[in-house]
Amino acid sequence: MTRTLFIGLDGATFTILDELTSDPYGEGVTMPFLAGLIAGGHKAPLRSTNHPLTPPAWVSLMTGRNPGSHGVFDFVRFKDMGHDVYFTLYDARDIQDETIWSLAGRQGRRIVSLNFPMMAPPPEVEGCLVPGFTSWKHLRRNMRPEGLYDRIKAIEGFDPKELAWDFEREAKIGEDMPEDEVEGWVRHHLPREAQWFRIADTLLEQENPDLFAVMFDGTDKIQHQAWHALDPALRPAAPSESWLRLRALCLGYFRELDGYIRRLVERAGPDAQIFLASDHGFTASPRVVRINRWLGEKGWLTWRAAGDSEAEKRRESANFAYLDWTKTLAYCPTPSSNGIAIRVARGPGEPGVPEADYESFRDTLVAELKEMRDPLTGEKVIRDVLLRERAFPGAAMGDCPDLTLVLADYGFVSVRNVAPVVSMRATPTGTHHPDGIFIAAGPGIAPGASGRFSILDVPSILMHSLDLPVPRNFEGRVPDGLFAREVTIGPPSRRMAAGTAAEPQVADEASEAEKLRILEQLKALGYLED
Repeated sequence: MTRTLFIGLDGATFTILDELTSDPYGEGVTMPFLAGLIAGGHKAPLRSTNHPLTPPAWVSLMTGRNPGSHGVFDFVRFKDMGHDVYFTLYDARDIQDETIWSLAGRQGRRIVSLNFPMMAPPPEVEGCLVPGFTSWKHLRRNMRPEGLYDRIKAIEGFDPKELAWDFEREAKIGEDMPEDEVEGWVRHHLPREAQWFRIADTLLEQENPDLFAVMFDGTDKIQHQAWHALDPALRPAAPSESWLRLRALCLGYFRELDGYIRRLVERAGPDAQIFLASDHGFTASPRVVRINRWLGEKGWLTWRAAGDSEAEKRRESANFAYLDWTKTLAYCPTPSSNGIAIRVARGPGEPGVPEADYESFRDTLVAELKEMRDPLTGEKVIRDVLLRERAFPGAAMGDCPDLTLVLADYGFVSVRNVAPVVSMRATPTGTHHPDGIFIAAGPGIAPGASGRFSILDVPSILMHSLDLPVPRNFEGRVPDGLFAREVTIGPPSRRMAAGTAAEPQVADEASEAEKLRILEQLKALGYLED
């Protein structure tokens, strides 16, 4: 009997779901089943990690710990080598805290976990695990248990190229797209979500696990590119035919998603407790803030002069092709980090800020950042600057940027060497908002609505739903009034050494070409830049 059903909706926000579960424009109720769940269940906004980004947020939801403890801060890790910066992708071996999949399994609960990021190479679990964020060529070797791929392959309509990210196809999509290309982007994700649903439906029936968890991520990808067709604040007074066509396509996606949720809830049975949550929310980002350009104009980052050829001029505007590491004191490693890394000199004559001057340099940087203004409106473009020891306390804190920027519109920064520092976009793009969604329903769930929960509460809630004690080192809680029965606190979850996750079933790592394709996908979504 499935006791607990968890459905993750990447980037889901009540800004959109409140409209899709009602009918404000006479389009019909797009998500009637979800509307019923909310009406009879419990609803709350869900505050994400201090930097609301997919990898650290989902890993926090899986571990009950903040990124400073579990060690995942971004899609890619960076290491300052003095003369250069080295980048590589995060994976499961970087997670330094035990996940709920492991916790539940070693306490006698069988689990199924589908499409959650940072789960490859997969750890051994008591049940089934299929990671997300994996190239289709590497799906077979990255599933648990052995033989699961052949079971999934037997499902009618199975196509691994649709199931996993198609990096070649999605890498062709840029930040600024005409609406016919945006339509293509949305259409691409419909069959992909259908693939994950069919696998979820099949394994839920066959495995009947105690904890079943699946994550649908088309919500995030579609909102990144088609936010202007979904956000009620951006709805045009006189919509064009292309806008109406794009909106209808987006509503069709959410309508299908509602059907998937209904089927999984029905499959889980009347005794299951149902939980839905997102890693972060969404909002509109009308500005571009080029943080490395700003650091350069302030004299804290130095670019080397490029040649006069067109190729060299293009390279000059790229991330770090012409950055002078001998003179650079601070830089932003990736747009998705929204961070600034301060370089501390390793010794006399080495590049960076002298160790004794670190705090005063950082204080100056914070003060200057908070005064950055939009030259057109005079408005401040940064609402907050987070110090890493406050935002991400824990043993892994030293691996994240020294400062994390919260922009006024919650957007991602740009790292390109392009003027001006601040400019307006032609069309606002969808970006992450710190408030996502939490919905609970089923027997034993108190109906109603609450104030904001934390994403760190979700694993505590799932453990309690499984009738397991909440580990005492979890940073979240089971919110009062959500359950009728008393919460018990158990021994702490395990601390893992980075690099200890199980190796893939085939020893060779993903090729450099595959890693490059993943990086291209992240560029397509705006998390990285050329």
